Amino acid sequence: MDERVITTEELETDSFEQSIRPLTLDEYVGQDEIKENLRVFIEAAKMREESLDHVLLYGPPGLGKTTLAHIIANELGCNLKTASGPSLEKSGDLAAVLSTLEPGDVLFIDEIHRMPKFVEEILYPAMEDFELDIIIGTDGKSRSIKIDLPPFTLVGATTRAGDLSGPLRDRFGIVAKLNYYKDTELQQIVKRTGRVLSMSIDDDAALEIARRCRKTPRVANRLFKRVRDFALVDGTGTIDYKITIDSLKKLKVDEYGLDQIDIEYLEALIDKFNGGPVGVETIATAIGEEVTTIEDVVEPFLLQEGFIKRTQRGRVATDKAYDHLQIDRQESLF
Repeated sequence: MDERVITTEELETDSFEQSIRPLTLDEYVGQDEIKENLRVFIEAAKMREESLDHVLLYGPPGLGKTTLAHIIANELGCNLKTASGPSLEKSGDLAAVLSTLEPGDVLFIDEIHRMPKFVEEILYPAMEDFELDIIIGTDGKSRSIKIDLPPFTLVGATTRAGDLSGPLRDRFGIVAKLNYYKDTELQQIVKRTGRVLSMSIDDDAALEIARRCRKTPRVANRLFKRVRDFALVDGTGTIDYKITIDSLKKLKVDEYGLDQIDIEYLEALIDKFNGGPVGVETIATAIGEEVTTIEDVVEPFLLQEGFIKRTQRGRVATDKAYDHLQIDRQESLF
């Protein structure tokens, strides 16, 4: 399948996101309460000359968890080491990362909920006592040794806080939930991206991108990137309202920010299953998508915007979905 323009997933090849990433809390737009609390916690840790408490960031993808991890390290004046839950397959993988830490370093683990349980357990003494317990040798002659670690800050990020085990979640001193952004905040982000990339964009054009980006900065920047292409090739080199509207129409991103996959989801739910209730596995099969993609990328926004409801029996289309697709609810039943 082709890359979705409005995907909230961070792509390994996407250096664009890194090039426009803010470096300080002052540059970071939105999430004001989290930002101000972090400012206090970071300043207090620096005054005490201690490492910052471990931080857990959770919320839908694309809202800035990775960016905040970089900012935390930058504000502390420390190095940032990164890893991801799926890549830590063996206890030795985590031990190798932990053993490279220097005093005060920030270790960022993305998708921390996807770490295997036995790997996660190695983190417990590392987080609490800055000790690494590892077993060396074979089964018959194995022995446990302790390695002292320097004080460090673990920043964990997850889109599924409910999948974290209680013992791991309890070891984070700072827990913050990132919420969807307001249109005005997203407009500021789009305008900032334009300044960083030296590409002029009108206020109303930036607001239109903000309205169609699923309340998510990563999507806003992706849309900006594509609209910029149309402006350079088909327009005057400036992103104005008209070129923005024309571009988003060509990209098949409607006024709610729904794209072709979202529409296929809603049409399948209504046309094939009479509006539900129906299970997510059935919908995924009907439109040829992975269940995890449906649950993590498609459904959160459709739920947030009131296009679908989750019930014990499955997903149900709302009146808003029928209205948006211009389908009469009574006619769809027959």
